[in-house]
Amino acid sequence: MGERSEEKPEHDEQIDTLEKAVETEKKKAEDYLNQLKYARADLENLKKRCDRELEETKAYCTERIVTDLLDIVDELELAVQSARSTDSSEVLIQGVEITLKKLKRILEKEGVEAIKCIGESFDPSKHHAVAKTEEEGVNGCKIVEEVRKGYTMREKVIRPSIVKVVVQPSQSKKGDELT
Repeated sequence: MGERSEEKPEHDEQIDTLEKAVETEKKKAEDYLNQLKYARADLENLKKRCDRELEETKAYCTERIVTDLLDIVDELELAVQSARSTDSSEVLIQGVEITLKKLKRILEKEGVEAIKCIGESFDPSKHHAVAKTEEEGVNGCKIVEEVRKGYTMREKVIRPSIVKVVVQPSQSKKGDELT
């Protein structure tokens, strides 16, 4: 029995050591859990702040260009007022031309460019055909008239050109003409 009593204190010592290790690990786990909770709350707060900032950016992202366009409105109103006071359409035309140039500069500054059309090959990603005529000796599908200008913004089509095209006569018509 003497041997067992010596084992018991050693056994108790091991149990105490293991219990202390378990308590230490429990405290670490609680600390990690608290850190995780704080990190999750911080992440949720960051997400909410980013969403608010994004909404604010969306609401006011056009402010700079709108301010520039208000100058255009002022100039158009001035041109109309000047034309009325002088009863001259020439004054109005000059005012509108100056204003149009300024508006085009604003659009260029924003990366907006007109799509080139006349004489170009038809490209459905840039052009929308509203009329087609047939003509001998035409290779492919060529644009002969621009009905409404199209525009790109930083190389993305924001409004396709509306065009009229000329194409080679279809084979069925050629067969009909021969008979």
